[in-house]
Amino acid sequence: MNSEENFLDWVKDAHAMEKQAESMLEKMASRLESYSSFKERIEEHIKETHEHQILVQNIIDHYCSSRSLFKDVAGKLCAFGQSIGGMMARDEIIKNAISNNVFEHFEIASYTSLITAALHINDTKSVQIFKRIREQEIAMADWTITNLPNITEQYLIRSDI
Repeated sequence: MNSEENFLDWVKDAHAMEKQAESMLEKMASRLESYSSFKERIEEHIKETHEHQILVQNIIDHYCSSRSLFKDVAGKLCAFGQSIGGMMARDEIIKNAISNNVFEHFEIASYTSLITAALHINDTKSVQIFKRIREQEIAMADWTITNLPNITEQYLIRSDI
C-alpha cells in the first residue's frame, strides 16, 4: 500500500470509530438520569460525534471511496458489547465514565496519526478537519477526567443511602 491508500484506510477506520462512539454514547446517555451534568455533556458530545461522522465521510467522498460498512458494523457491535457489559455492573456510571475517558484518548491518538498522514500526502484540508475534531475529543477527555471525582463522589453517596 502507498501512503494515500494507508491514509484512506485509516480515514475509514476513523469513520467506523465515530460510529462506535455514537452507539456507545447514546446507550450511556440513556442511563444517566441521576447524573444530569454528565448526561448533558454526553448529549453535547453525541452532536459533535455526528458532525465528526459527516466531516470524515466528506474526506472519504473526496477520495472517491466508500466507507467500510464492515468496520461500521463491527464498531457498533463492539459498542453494543461494551454497553451490555456495563449494564451488568452495579457501578455502571463509574465504569462508563472511565471507559469514556479511555475511548476519548483512543480517538485523540487516532486523529493525531491522521493529521501526520494527511500532512505526509499534502492534504491540508484534512489536516484542518482532523485538528478540529481532535480538539473536541481533547475537550471531552478533559471534561471527563476533571469531573470523574465528582461523579465518583455522587455514586458513593447514592450507594450509601
